[in-house]
Amino acid sequence: MEAHDARAVSVKPNRTGAGREGLAGFSVFAAVLAAAGLPIYIHAPKFYVDEYGVGLGALGAALFGLRLLDVVQDPALGWLSGRLGRWRGLGVAFAVVVMAGAMIGLFAVAPPTAPLIWFAAMLALLSSAFSFLNITFYGVGVEKVGRARAVSHVRLAAWRETGALFGVCLAAIAPTALAGVSPSPFALFAFGFAVAALLAAGLIRGEWVCARPPAGFEVAAILQDRDARRLLLIAFVNAAPVAVTSTLFLFFVEYRLQAPGAEGPLLVLFFLAAAISAPGWGALAGRYGARRVLLAGMVLSVLAFGFATTLGAGDLVAFALVSAASGAALGADMTLLPALFARRVETIARDPAQAFGLWSFVSKLTLAVAAATVLPLLDLAGLEAGAVVPQSALTALTLLYAVLPIVLKLVAIALLATMDRAAEGAA
Repeated sequence: MEAHDARAVSVKPNRTGAGREGLAGFSVFAAVLAAAGLPIYIHAPKFYVDEYGVGLGALGAALFGLRLLDVVQDPALGWLSGRLGRWRGLGVAFAVVVMAGAMIGLFAVAPPTAPLIWFAAMLALLSSAFSFLNITFYGVGVEKVGRARAVSHVRLAAWRETGALFGVCLAAIAPTALAGVSPSPFALFAFGFAVAALLAAGLIRGEWVCARPPAGFEVAAILQDRDARRLLLIAFVNAAPVAVTSTLFLFFVEYRLQAPGAEGPLLVLFFLAAAISAPGWGALAGRYGARRVLLAGMVLSVLAFGFATTLGAGDLVAFALVSAASGAALGADMTLLPALFARRVETIARDPAQAFGLWSFVSKLTLAVAAATVLPLLDLAGLEAGAVVPQSALTALTLLYAVLPIVLKLVAIALLATMDRAAEGAA
């Protein structure tokens, strides 16, 4: 899939007002969706511990059940999005209202029942609406490229993922920033998010329109395509390192680097590096080809985590460099791999939302697998909060946080490098 491919420079009828204005709307909506995703597993649990005294064990069990629901329902939500046909816009509007309402219910409404039950109910609504919107949004992106003039999958993905990454950064720092202006920062965040969600959905309201009849069940046909299966496998293996490092990040900073309190700035640095780099990866892909540039991003990730294996107590500046480099590598992953999959989906499926239901399923499955494996392994190694951490546990932490992601990335590199070039198309 090189830059000189004929499709990359083809001119298509412009029926949707493509160009910077249309893509800016995609970027804004992606930012709002990403801002919804972070509270699901980062802000909400701690909020309910601090505000309502919910036990960590009970919260963990609820989150596991919700994550299991989230993983299982994604293919079904992709099918539902396709079945809606010309009613898809109404489905999106309903999901946006549910997502906004659930965010307000989660953070701005005192639980009318047991806090754990309210937590689970609001989070189930929030995550289900978020998943439906995310799947539909990616499917709509494939449709836009198919009908818009001079909009490639890589270009659209660069705008979308840059917006998403900035949305993550804003959601990460918003509660802390709002604490200076309100005694209820999370409530203020929830109401602000609700308004932003409604406005962002309105910005691209024309994109939700679907004139074609509802599609049938296409999941089996998508999975029968060899190249689609290969890309889904690459997505699983390639996302696994991020899932592993996300799960262990707080532990690595606190115990390996002995720098408690530095987690927030390092996370913001990581996501900012990803957001800033995404347009650059897209531009490089337009010149050298998406697969070649994606491979370069994967190699950067391997180098970053190779450097992380050498770090110990006090190496905060060095780890900041690792965070910036691995964040930049994430920008390549988030921009180019979905673009490759979208290009393949465009040729094999009538309903791209069903394909991205599978994509979302694979992405979330990596988080579940990571949580179910690396934390128990760390526990077996002897890491215990509040106790003296033995050297064996620190060694295990380094192996799991840095070495395991390198191995997984190398597998992903091998899978991508051996993929049939003729099947890539032009992203």
